[in-house]
Amino acid sequence: MTSTSDPSPRIPVPRDRDNDYSDAAAAARRDFLRQRTGQALPHVGHYSLPPASLPGNIELFTGVAQVPIGVAGPLRINGEHAQGDFYVPMATTEGTLVASYNRGMRLIAECGGVRTTVVEQHMQRSPVFFFNDARESRDFGHWVEDNLDGVRAAAQSTTRFGKLMDVMQFAVGNLRYLRFNYHTGDAAGQNMAGKATLAACEWIRDTHPAHPRFMLSGNIDTDKKHSQLNTLLTRGRRVIAEARFTDEALRRIMNVSAKDLFHARQVSMTGAFMAGSASNGAHAANGLTALFIATGQDVANVSESHASLVYTQLLDNGDYYWSVTLPSLIIATYGGGTGLATQRECLELLGCYGAGKADKFAEICAAAVLAGETSLSSAVIAGDWVSSHDKMGRNRP
Repeated sequence: MTSTSDPSPRIPVPRDRDNDYSDAAAAARRDFLRQRTGQALPHVGHYSLPPASLPGNIELFTGVAQVPIGVAGPLRINGEHAQGDFYVPMATTEGTLVASYNRGMRLIAECGGVRTTVVEQHMQRSPVFFFNDARESRDFGHWVEDNLDGVRAAAQSTTRFGKLMDVMQFAVGNLRYLRFNYHTGDAAGQNMAGKATLAACEWIRDTHPAHPRFMLSGNIDTDKKHSQLNTLLTRGRRVIAEARFTDEALRRIMNVSAKDLFHARQVSMTGAFMAGSASNGAHAANGLTALFIATGQDVANVSESHASLVYTQLLDNGDYYWSVTLPSLIIATYGGGTGLATQRECLELLGCYGAGKADKFAEICAAAVLAGETSLSSAVIAGDWVSSHDKMGRNRP
């Protein structure tokens, strides 16, 4: 029998129970890390935002991660909510990214701008209720339909802005999955939807004659995970960006023809289908991530938001119709990280901070994605993809 010594005691990161959001508390944590690891953090500890502004955004605040911000544009948008020329802040450490999006924005401007449309907006929470058998589950579903007014009242009692639009139902064995769909205004709405759905489920449990057990998430809302269900039914905002590019402009700016682009689209569509990709486009995640970091979005939502449906046409006159549909774009212009100093500045640069601006920001996001699609897709065909990274994306000899 092998004996083992007791493990060394756990030494937690220090915190100040009276005032943990202060320069002194952050400095104490950096000093603790220096003593424990030998690594000083002078850059992490260099910041301009007041720590007192951070409750609700982070715990055990120690410093900041400084991500470079570049600006691409102007991005010309003919939207329902975003109209005009926009200079788009992009936070990234990937060389060539901002330059590539900037090139796509030039093409868009010279061809009259990008047309953007917000189609719908939902945020979900999907609880599951437990029963003895499938018949009880089926009858419960009818009861929910008959008592939807009570369910809606319970859910909306928790929020000023969230509106319960409908409840979808899915039966599996003796389980009943419910998909609560909310309109959440200018907030991304995950927490709002969770709180409202909990209240609704508790009302259902207390009011239904069987008082059924439930679990708040049955995982078919696929929070921060891509799913085909959300591609079809929308999670966040469904927004479309579309433009028509002349063959002349494509040849002059991108060094490709509309005909070559359309041929390459058939090849890449086949590859995406074969791979089971969440997107049949080039790189929606690149632009969205850079925008999300700059503007204080929950960056993990890129896992859902990057799903994209690219549809193109080679027009009879030789020009090229190009569209991108983002079916699960989850963004906010109010709450969360949007109010922090740097992030608020970037949203204000776009005229998108605060109430009533989320649809405008969604249109800007979709338009930026289309700009990036045009540039990268063209670079692959024209042979500029590798050479541009060699030229602009290397910081080591």
